[in-house]
Amino acid sequence: MNKIFLYILLCGYFTTNAQTKKTTLKVYTFPEIEKLHQQNPKPIVAFVYADWCKICFAMKKTTFTNDKIIHLLNNQFYFVKLNAEQKEDIVFFKKTFIYKPSGNKTGINELTKELASINGKISYPTTTILNSNIEIDLQIDNYIGSKNMQTILMKFLTLNEN
Repeated sequence: MNKIFLYILLCGYFTTNAQTKKTTLKVYTFPEIEKLHQQNPKPIVAFVYADWCKICFAMKKTTFTNDKIIHLLNNQFYFVKLNAEQKEDIVFFKKTFIYKPSGNKTGINELTKELASINGKISYPTTTILNSNIEIDLQIDNYIGSKNMQTILMKFLTLNEN
């Protein structure tokens, strides 16, 4: 009887433990990416968002928690999140980007303009992919679901194979 109880207890433990182990997305800072890129150049996925943006929040909670997306981003890209309204300076590839106020306690960081401007307009969220030469290859504004994100990332990798 004790063996059966012990067996059931162990099976329950391993089943519960296996379900709670979740892969986490590696999110880098811009200075970290700069250092890592010198050792191992990889494309960069930048997710530009605003704290007040509900669509951005939804994308963080769905797309960027998907195991397939996490695996792709962790292994093939450097992933960075940029709060568009970040007030602290950002140094990225020896250039300093500063916060520019635009009145009424609002403003954006200059790097937001670099990464999220599409036809002169900025919208949130914007997902930008920079190639290994730090050039913008792709910008997509609006929500991207997990399946679409996987397709976009795989297509990018296929088109940019050496």
